[in-house]
Amino acid sequence: MPDPLPEFKYHPDPLATGAIKASGASCIVCGRARGYVYTGPVYAERELDEQVCPWCIADGTAHQQLGAEFIDVEGIGGYGTWEPVPVSVVRELVERTPCFSGWQQERWFTCCGDAAAFIGRAGKTELLAAGEAALEVVRAEAGYEGSDWEEYLDVLDANGSPTAYLFRCLHCGKNGGYSDCD
Repeated sequence: MPDPLPEFKYHPDPLATGAIKASGASCIVCGRARGYVYTGPVYAERELDEQVCPWCIADGTAHQQLGAEFIDVEGIGGYGTWEPVPVSVVRELVERTPCFSGWQQERWFTCCGDAAAFIGRAGKTELLAAGEAALEVVRAEAGYEGSDWEEYLDVLDANGSPTAYLFRCLHCGKNGGYSDCD
């Protein structure tokens, strides 16, 4: 039976988002097969696809031993679109938080002086279920109005392209996010 997964403040359900999956593979860092492996992007000198366990991300060992970074520093705050956050938050995201795979370069929503929690990928169905605030965040970011927005919303697909990426502020509960395509 796999060990219970570590908790990630900024990525609360990495199994649901697909950033972590069940696997019998041994971690390249700790050498243990603990039942799960990270599937998201890794920035490192060597190829580390699906070779790092969530525990070695959570405790920073993967970063310390391999120089692995899991989120692009510049993408935190959406390349200056959203508010800046303290260095301690940037380090937790980059060194100890699983990212998600996007079509283009991933961006991490920030709000209330902190990073937000990644909720997941969203298409039309997921956005409608998330409510008007989530719809408005993606509409505003995409820059569409009227029938252009309706057409874009109709083709948004959580498992395809274009895709929306939803976040929720840990402090005020505000939704944030963006969309992109291949």
